[in-house]
Amino acid sequence: MSTAPAGDAPATTAPVGGVVRRHGIVKVDPAALIALAAHKGVKRKIAPGFKAKKSLNLANKGGKTIANLSFRSFYLAGPSWAATDIQNIDTALSGALADPHLNNVLLQYFPGSASIPVAFLGSAKLPGAPPASFSRDDVNVVLQGLINDGTLAGTNFDTTVICLFLPPGSILTTDAAGGVGKEGPDEKDSSLQGLGGYHGSCHIGAQRVYFAVGVYSQFVNGAPNGIPVWPDSWKNIVATFYHELNEARTDPDVEEVNRTGNNGLLGWYSDTGGEIGDIPMSEAGANLRSVMVEVTLANGKTAPVQLMWSNVVGGPEGPFA
Repeated sequence: MSTAPAGDAPATTAPVGGVVRRHGIVKVDPAALIALAAHKGVKRKIAPGFKAKKSLNLANKGGKTIANLSFRSFYLAGPSWAATDIQNIDTALSGALADPHLNNVLLQYFPGSASIPVAFLGSAKLPGAPPASFSRDDVNVVLQGLINDGTLAGTNFDTTVICLFLPPGSILTTDAAGGVGKEGPDEKDSSLQGLGGYHGSCHIGAQRVYFAVGVYSQFVNGAPNGIPVWPDSWKNIVATFYHELNEARTDPDVEEVNRTGNNGLLGWYSDTGGEIGDIPMSEAGANLRSVMVEVTLANGKTAPVQLMWSNVVGGPEGPFA
């Protein structure tokens, strides 16, 4: 997730609505759009400040989606994390992803499903010093370690996303010297340039592992690292991972597409806009607070989220019913 470009393994850069962003390798006939099953009984409303732009709507490209998502969180350089940050992130992120009102927006992308539950499998702090920077290649190293030491034993890797949270001060990049999702020399992004996080998939031996990684969004010496919309960094982190995990639900194999060139692996994707979380960010432009909002959950608690794109309303959807 980035203010622009978006946060997955790259292919090209292109101006969209005056905003330069990356998007995946997509050359699929838009006629692949299938009928949407709008959730009956739900009041649909586009977010304030937006007009419907259905030319950006997502199409089902026929690839995998995950209707019953699980996620597990790991905090890198664990001693660097405040206990209150971890508690706030775990509570708000799990609450938002499981919230029935928010999931009313997502249901349209899972025709035939009455519900799309999300299971939070808990969090843990990982040892080590804060990395100065953390690249796409570093993701593989961490996941390899978690597999080798048995931490991920018993994980259903087909439906689970492993979330990696960078500590304060670390810079996130999409650099991939090892060749996974490798970019051209002029297309590298970092959290110093508006990158908040990204999701993808690693191959650790014969095992494919879905992941999401995000930066500790904050201002450092007056300069932004990540997407510091709120003064409380944990709120920015929750909104970033809400973005990435919803993209993992609707288009988990986007990095497999970049890796293999097989466009048939795409899930829900817009040829002109990107993934479900990318389009609202691009359309919001400099007005990020129009899509990064705090909402009241069904359980009475509040959570910071990023609004997702809704084909039904042709824009970011909210408020929610």
